[in-house]
Amino acid sequence: MSITINFKKGDLKKTSSNLVLFVDDKFSTNHLKKYISASELDYIVDLIKTSDLSKKILVFQITSQKKIVLISIKKNSSTSDMENLGAEFFGLIDHGKNSEYFLNTNSFINNQKNLIGYFLHGLKLKSYVFKKYKSKKELRIIKINVVGNKNKITAQDLLKFKALEEGTFFTRDLVSEPGNILHPDEYAKRLKSLKKHNLKVTIYDEKKLKKMGMNALLGVGQGSIRGSYLVTIEWKGAKNNSNPLAFIGKGVCFDTGGYSLKPAKFMEDMTYDMAGSAAVVGLMKNLALRKAKINAVGVVGLVENMVSGNAQRPGDIVKSYSGKTIEILNTDAEGRLVLADAITFTEKKFKPKFMIDLATLTGAIIVSLGSEYAGLFSNSEKLSKELIDAGEKVEEKLWRMPLHKNFDKLINSKNADMQNINYVGGAGSTTAAQFLQRFILNKTPWAHLDIAGMAFSKYGGALNSGGATGYGVRLLNQLIEDNYE
Repeated sequence: MSITINFKKGDLKKTSSNLVLFVDDKFSTNHLKKYISASELDYIVDLIKTSDLSKKILVFQITSQKKIVLISIKKNSSTSDMENLGAEFFGLIDHGKNSEYFLNTNSFINNQKNLIGYFLHGLKLKSYVFKKYKSKKELRIIKINVVGNKNKITAQDLLKFKALEEGTFFTRDLVSEPGNILHPDEYAKRLKSLKKHNLKVTIYDEKKLKKMGMNALLGVGQGSIRGSYLVTIEWKGAKNNSNPLAFIGKGVCFDTGGYSLKPAKFMEDMTYDMAGSAAVVGLMKNLALRKAKINAVGVVGLVENMVSGNAQRPGDIVKSYSGKTIEILNTDAEGRLVLADAITFTEKKFKPKFMIDLATLTGAIIVSLGSEYAGLFSNSEKLSKELIDAGEKVEEKLWRMPLHKNFDKLINSKNADMQNINYVGGAGSTTAAQFLQRFILNKTPWAHLDIAGMAFSKYGGALNSGGATGYGVRLLNQLIEDNYE
């Protein structure tokens, strides 16, 4: 199935095609007589009397070939409200056959700018499906024709929405790929394609990483026949050489747990243990496509955590890139090892204004927050507030969790500088974040987003139809738009 959105000049007063019209939250219809016949209006007015007006969208079957869709918009609707309406409308489209709808913006009764743009943006985000490996291809086409002269979308806003959609879809594509296809070697190869968008991509392979001393990251991947990589993706959109904003992602392409083997049930879900890295990659593509006026760098660590004769053992001790030593008590606490080296490397090499890392890091955060909020851990009040505010705007919500020096004793090791897991019990997400914080050497503002409950949805959400959500791309883009451009 494919969706095309066409912008047509002029007004469409009467049509025999499916029609989308906008009304207020009371479903007032007086202004609709310009766009539909008197008999159609009478028919709709009569049916509205017995309709459930708590619904935001009502669909009326006028003939076998024509529907009229009424979408109610409340005063002072937020951009997120409009995105959700667009997604809801997509869910009501007849997906069983080719169809065409005319969306008449002249029926729009709200004077707020660009709400139609957000409506269409929500529709597009909801339309994503991953059916690459289905042998039977669907050829259905849905056309949305936007007509009318009100609430026009500027070329700049169209570019912004398209960039966000492409960045989010790229993230969803990466997360949706199975582990036998998107292993670290293939992932690194795909990232090279970003160069065509004027992004500078640098790939550090195992040989380079060993020379650099990235033993925490390399230890995770040493049991796999695939390579391990650190990849940097740089965007220079500012007119000066200001220090970049840094985004760091965990890219464990498949996680068996290593010798601390995961239970077989649901292990297939561990293909999405690289969702943090995918969010960073999608964000960087989005920034390049919309030519964001900032300098930014994305850093992703790509590994595969497998069991073999060469795999890391519980009890091993490794020396990280920072010089600090780590006792590996649980090989399934691997993501923090990848991020530890990536965080120190990013801070040393790029001296960023801030660092934000994203990772499907702990099951404990799902116990705490379910699939409604990602966990936020930070050493910066300012950055935390900016992130939370951005998350509220795009409904990619965050809940701040505690960091405190008293948690450090839970990860202190008798045999090394620290251990990679808290065996005392409790505070699993916090001690993981506390572990990461130890690898910030120069007090750089930092936030850790534990997105384990948000990156993948079996049941779908407001703006996705199930599967990979693309969580993080829109959140971080909003953070940048609101505070750094």
